[in-house]
Amino acid sequence: MAGMAMWTFVEWLHRGKPTTLGAASGAIAGLATITPAAGFVGPNAAILIGFLAGAGCYYGITLKGRFGYDDSLDVVGIHGLGGVMGTISLGIFASTAVNPGGADGLLAGNPGFLGTQLFGVLVVGVYAFTLSWVLLKLVDAVMGLRLTEESEVQGLDLGEHSETAYS
Repeated sequence: MAGMAMWTFVEWLHRGKPTTLGAASGAIAGLATITPAAGFVGPNAAILIGFLAGAGCYYGITLKGRFGYDDSLDVVGIHGLGGVMGTISLGIFASTAVNPGGADGLLAGNPGFLGTQLFGVLVVGVYAFTLSWVLLKLVDAVMGLRLTEESEVQGLDLGEHSETAYS
């Protein structure tokens, strides 16, 4: 709910009005962001992480317009950025008072755990980027990654399946 509330607020400030798609995206952003920290942070930290998710992921989806990458479902801006923010937030807000089997984060006196989380984000980011790049190059060599411009203009239903979903 905190992610949805913050996304809606930021969208309202940025675009002049909130949208139901934005509210749903904010809810998903909150869920994607709290996932790495779930079970290791208290309710107040979870609400704060949700607020960070709503604002951060909203601005994250605006990056595709600036950088021109294709992300029609906002996976990078919501799940990718949300996961990174949640993983880093774990290093900040984690507490053994919430889960004795976990670790204390920065605010509980353990700055080393934040460093561990930052290192993990870096390693996973490099691994995911490298493996994705290799797989995309392989797919591109075998069958190509893009459709023809004509198929994109006329629509994928007709261009790829020779049918239309709507008349």
